[in-house]
Amino acid sequence: MALDVYAVNIGQDEGMDGAGGYARAHPGKGGYHHGDLRNALLEAATQLARDGGPEAVVLRAVARRVGVSPTAAYRHFSSQADLLDALKDRSQRRLAEAMERAAEGAPEALPPGERMRAIGRGYLRFALAEPGLYRVCFCRTRPDRGAGEECPDVERGQWMHRSFQILVEALDAIEASGCMRPGVREGAETAAWAAVHGLAMLLLDGQLTGLGERERDALVDRCVDAVVAGLVVP
Repeated sequence: MALDVYAVNIGQDEGMDGAGGYARAHPGKGGYHHGDLRNALLEAATQLARDGGPEAVVLRAVARRVGVSPTAAYRHFSSQADLLDALKDRSQRRLAEAMERAAEGAPEALPPGERMRAIGRGYLRFALAEPGLYRVCFCRTRPDRGAGEECPDVERGQWMHRSFQILVEALDAIEASGCMRPGVREGAETAAWAAVHGLAMLLLDGQLTGLGERERDALVDRCVDAVVAGLVVP
């Protein structure tokens, strides 16, 4: 099955102003006009991340792109880390939505393993279609945080790590169906996540970046099939 890589259309559902129209930024002499400045800043950050990953998301560059002063931007995001936290939450939401859309093609009537395959492909589709935002999903937003300090990222947003929860729910469904191999449920979410995330990073940044589309698609299918084969009784 060929991997259907698609571009996620950022801005279709966010940044709306009070009149139901989308907030717009007008750089230059006119500056920023009506609408939700916070969402306009996030939209600019999204575009920068798409082009250059989390390292490209600089608060002053975001303000410049929108056409407002850094002072105006700081009223909505108190720091660079605060902006990246918000963008990470937004990117995680889009990853979760990509997985859920993929699962819509695997109704509950199908074998539970098919749902696992679908969400695995949805995860990898997002990574390959939106590599910059995918890297934001898992970036460390506060590099000065000590190893023993609590990280608020895990609990701060509705969508933060929803992608992981989707995986857990799919595994629970396999177990409830009675189709799961004995003794494999414990830790299965971490093992499955590591497999698809590791493949995503190898395809984006590692030794597999030079693969052709057909080779890449076949490898994606083999990886997802191997994960499911290790979980489901034949």
